[in-house]
Amino acid sequence: MLETVSDPGRLKPAAYLRVRRLVYEKAGIDLRDGKEELVSARLAKKLIETKCKSYEQYLDRVAADHTGESLTALIDALTTNFTSFMREPAHFDFLRGTIFPWLSARGRVEIWCAAAATGEEPYSLICSMLDHFGGFGGARCRLIATDISTRALAAARKGVYPADRLKSVPKEWLSKYFLRGTGDFAGLNQIRPEVARLIDFRSLNLITSFQHNQLFPLISCRNVMIYFDRPTQERVVNRMCQFLEPGGYLFVGHSESLNGLRHPLRFMQPAIYQMPPAGK
Repeated sequence: MLETVSDPGRLKPAAYLRVRRLVYEKAGIDLRDGKEELVSARLAKKLIETKCKSYEQYLDRVAADHTGESLTALIDALTTNFTSFMREPAHFDFLRGTIFPWLSARGRVEIWCAAAATGEEPYSLICSMLDHFGGFGGARCRLIATDISTRALAAARKGVYPADRLKSVPKEWLSKYFLRGTGDFAGLNQIRPEVARLIDFRSLNLITSFQHNQLFPLISCRNVMIYFDRPTQERVVNRMCQFLEPGGYLFVGHSESLNGLRHPLRFMQPAIYQMPPAGK
């Protein structure tokens, strides 16, 4: 017989405070008041998975796991990796109209997608790059895609999506950049291997110290800072600015704003900011 886990009941205030402190310290996630029911429901599923009998026992297990895997699983459970192909079309209009023409003379173009989620955004970006710069271009077009969620990154690396997830994708992309599943895989589409190879998926926690060995002309960090409080937002933005080249651009989500934060960027249009060009 399968062992069952009894109903753990409601998440007690002390346990909720413990969760809040843990995810804030480790991931910068600001669980505000009023999230108790959501957190309780999502962690109840983790109790079933881990066969823990209480929230406290589960949190003890997370704290005792020095590999960090249990903490990552906890963060995965509390964050929503919702995304879609070609999300926020104004950004892609700006790419085609302003950023790509600016970069056209370069022999190599590499950008950073700082919130890869399950892959829809980085694949939208790399396919847009290929459309503009032509062909698969050897190593000309490259993209670094990072996320804190190992679960989301695993899905992104597979690059397999049901047909209804591709409704916003240009029709010509379906044959150009995707493989259509047949037989048992009918209704699924996979990004072509030659496209996937242009993306380097990496695990990265934006609130920790990190390094890149280059500057980027574009960093896309969309719909992440909604999880952070203002001081954390300011630290993250300024850390990303260290890897943005002069004249380069930062995309944030349209529900996000850098108003009230201290940073070196100048506002271009909603959700688009620019590092001032050198000497300006």
